[in-house]
Amino acid sequence: MQDFFATCPKGIEQLLAQELAGLGCADIRETVAGVSFRADMPTACRVCLWSRLANLVLVPVHRFAAENADELYQGVKAVNWLDHIRPAGRLWIDFSGTSRELRNTQFAAQKVKDAIVDRVRDARGTRPSIDRERPDLVVNARLSNGQVVINLDMCGESLHRRGYRSDTVKASMKENLAAALLQRAGWPVIAAQGGALIDPMCGSGTFLIEGAMIAADIAPGLMRAQTIGRRFAFEAWPAFQGEQWKILLDEAVARRSFGLKKHLPDIFGYDENLMAVRATERNLLTAGLSERVVVRKKPLSEFARPTHKTLKPGLVISNPPYGERLSDEEALKPVYRRLGEALKSDFSGWQAAVFTANPLLGKQMGLRARKKYKFFNGALPAELLLFDVSEEHVVRAGPSKSVWPEKPTQEQVVPPVADAGKPLSEGGQMVANRLRKNHKVMKSWRNKQQVDCYRLYDADLPEYAAAVDVYHDVGSDRDYYHVQEYAAPKSVDESKAQQRFSDFLQALAETFALAPDRVSVKQRRRTRGHEQYEAESGDPFAHMLRVQEGPASFMVNLEAYLDSGLFLDHRPLRRMIAERAAGKRVLNLFCYTASITVQAALGGAASSVSVDMSKTYIQWAKKNFQLNGLDLKKHLLVQEDCLAWLKSCRQGFDIIVLDPPSFSNSKRMEGVLDIQRDHVALIRRCMDLLDRNGCLYFSNNLRSFKLAEDELAQFTITDISTKTLDPDFKRNPKIHRCWEIRPRQES
Repeated sequence: MQDFFATCPKGIEQLLAQELAGLGCADIRETVAGVSFRADMPTACRVCLWSRLANLVLVPVHRFAAENADELYQGVKAVNWLDHIRPAGRLWIDFSGTSRELRNTQFAAQKVKDAIVDRVRDARGTRPSIDRERPDLVVNARLSNGQVVINLDMCGESLHRRGYRSDTVKASMKENLAAALLQRAGWPVIAAQGGALIDPMCGSGTFLIEGAMIAADIAPGLMRAQTIGRRFAFEAWPAFQGEQWKILLDEAVARRSFGLKKHLPDIFGYDENLMAVRATERNLLTAGLSERVVVRKKPLSEFARPTHKTLKPGLVISNPPYGERLSDEEALKPVYRRLGEALKSDFSGWQAAVFTANPLLGKQMGLRARKKYKFFNGALPAELLLFDVSEEHVVRAGPSKSVWPEKPTQEQVVPPVADAGKPLSEGGQMVANRLRKNHKVMKSWRNKQQVDCYRLYDADLPEYAAAVDVYHDVGSDRDYYHVQEYAAPKSVDESKAQQRFSDFLQALAETFALAPDRVSVKQRRRTRGHEQYEAESGDPFAHMLRVQEGPASFMVNLEAYLDSGLFLDHRPLRRMIAERAAGKRVLNLFCYTASITVQAALGGAASSVSVDMSKTYIQWAKKNFQLNGLDLKKHLLVQEDCLAWLKSCRQGFDIIVLDPPSFSNSKRMEGVLDIQRDHVALIRRCMDLLDRNGCLYFSNNLRSFKLAEDELAQFTITDISTKTLDPDFKRNPKIHRCWEIRPRQES
């Protein structure tokens, strides 16, 4: 028996510990992102073959103190490396951690490599080579608090890579996380009882394939073990026991054969994206499960329980998209509502599981979760929501808590305030004073700059945390007020927060003598029990206002989404680009409703391309272009994933606007967008398309964002954030960051 350590994604340590116990391991102890255990070598090999949850299995071989390079070298060289690698073998080093003197992990990895090859060369006169792609030995070294732990990696590459996934499709979820979610959702028990498995938004089919492998008792590492070039690292070790490994493989082959011969549960997958369906079909074919899983192209709007055969109640599981921008979140609410509606109407008696990084969207389903589990999808915190689909778990919407009366009919007399008989509270009076002051202070600037849409108030008084935007409708010649409540801190009592917001709305209505139909209120607060977020209209074109910004006209909607269709904070950037656009070729990525492109076109841009994945936003952009009489033959609107579009683009541009969301994992995308992680690659690709005298305008609203200037040192970068804020947003200077990025000119 010896010590081992299995790494795993954060949040599934308990499940992994249970799995290891079932595989015959002993002395199991959980820690963050991993589990230690004791076993003999054949059992450890069994873990590599059968673990559905682990990433790596590590063998600790040495531990020693080291604060500097010499101590690190000597400590590593003390190990008899000929026990672990042949003299002419291939080696790779994975090093992490720093100390006061060892600050560079690449340098530290080099010292570990030097110690190993020197020890082998001193003994045999030849040395191992370095090979990252096909190593015989992967040495995993960790430095923490002056202690170095040297591990041998039994796997070579992460165990989540089963071997069935096509390289042409990126997935938002790793296979071992999908297996963990299926286990938490009770799928192994449901499958054993003959229950069905359905994923209505299956993407590349990870849930379907992992679910089928669990039901058919297929070892997750078997395909990899049988694939040339994908063997496990321990197979190249000098002490490798090939006969015992063959016994394990033969057992896995026999269990797979037996599992596929028995009657498997019904498994169905659907997706509206034909490319995703084709990718799932390829993955199923590679996994040998194409005849056991049914996958079809079908939008969520048509999702229902299959009726061509009788299904035993089982599990509906899905990883719906979730958004980072407020507009993304609002656009996704109907997705979760539709999923909830389908479950309630067609899947009574079933279990359901929804995995999301935005649990608030889960509330749109109208079902009360019986259990919630916290996980991480990569570095992103997420939750698995489990539901019993039954009448008793349906959430009933309570009475409206709006402080505004219903919108009046023509026969009704509308009072100017929501509660005219009640005097303003002391706090409400403070709000009214601040609103009047802001309105007066900004009046001169607005008249001079001809600004008709602006931010009047932005949490100026911390206790009254809301934003108020004013939109002047050209058609009615009236101002409309768009109010967004910010979520109160957890330390603030919910009832007190509600009262403050009510006082705030009353102060707003009284200050400007507003009727209810001129105010749109968006509340973003935590809910309890049967409370629900008030749903806005699902049709973005139902209640349009026409507003003016300089020479441009735009359509906005204050009802359908939390965002109006016009980001007011980007007004200076739109003006700046319009002033520089004459005769230029313009590209607008993640264009939203293309307001920047409209201003560029009115500024004389020779041509433009605006790209966004949302069909709604592209239709909205088309309305904006038509409203301004712009030629859609010169100014193209493209509905496509910007990441995919960039890969295939061969066109050149003089001005590029890149304003991506902070995070997106939409099912329509090739993969997951994390702007902090991905911005360097995005910027470099945009610069490939930029004329040598052109300019890229890069902006985002992630408050924690840090531009990796060292990795972009080949470009000239200028932070223009302060220049892109008008007076109405000076109170909130962190609302966005913006840079000019140009090719560095040779002197």
